[in-house]
Amino acid sequence: MHWVSDLIRKYWSPDQIAGVMARIGRRIRVSRQWIYALIQRNRMAGGDLWTYCRQPKRRRDQRQQAKCAGLGKIPNRTGIEQRPAEVETWLTIGHWEGDTVLHGHKQSGIATLVERRSGYLLAGQLPKVKAVLTSNAMIRLLRPIRGAVKTLTLDNGSEFADHQRMTEALSMKAYFCDPYCSGQRGTNENTNGLIRQYYPKGTDFTKVSQRELNQVVEALNNRPRKRLGYRTPAEIFWGEYSGALKTSGAALIT
Repeated sequence: MHWVSDLIRKYWSPDQIAGVMARIGRRIRVSRQWIYALIQRNRMAGGDLWTYCRQPKRRRDQRQQAKCAGLGKIPNRTGIEQRPAEVETWLTIGHWEGDTVLHGHKQSGIATLVERRSGYLLAGQLPKVKAVLTSNAMIRLLRPIRGAVKTLTLDNGSEFADHQRMTEALSMKAYFCDPYCSGQRGTNENTNGLIRQYYPKGTDFTKVSQRELNQVVEALNNRPRKRLGYRTPAEIFWGEYSGALKTSGAALIT
């Protein structure tokens, strides 16, 4: 696909190319990983596409070694290709993305949950990054607003192996991204980047209290966003959640 190569030479990232193809609804779509494979094949053939990548020296061997770490440890995994099309419309609240922000090699961390439409953030401290502790944290965070929880999209980290208990507790569906396609959880990835402004790499999260973390979450949820017409994630989420509850006649859970 020559036009993909042309966009790479204009310094478009594979994530941007795949994302725009999905947004404009082209009949033929390609994934971010397919584009990286195209770049690699081009390089092996003596081409120059790799020189236009923003990170041409990515440690792909390390990524390959990590490939077995997640997928095989997640029982009854449902891929993102089975996720309802409604999630991609961004029209209603209730579709979440989940991830972890880590210290070292899963020595400690925080579980993060971001609602796609509003960008509303929830986060829980993880003294140890284990599947059962991650599920416990996410259940605790989402249970008070379970009426606004329909789907959850996760990456393939082994800390999400306990996803079935979480989905049963919250009566929702969980879906897993394609390997190494973080752009499929772009809202979460961007929000984790904002969290890193407060907690740079190397932060020991065992020394971060939940109260301190809550203050960071509150600050981010009340920061105006351009994509929201300079409204805040909290305004969008609570405004639409409260409206939905009034329409259904349900009580607001706090």
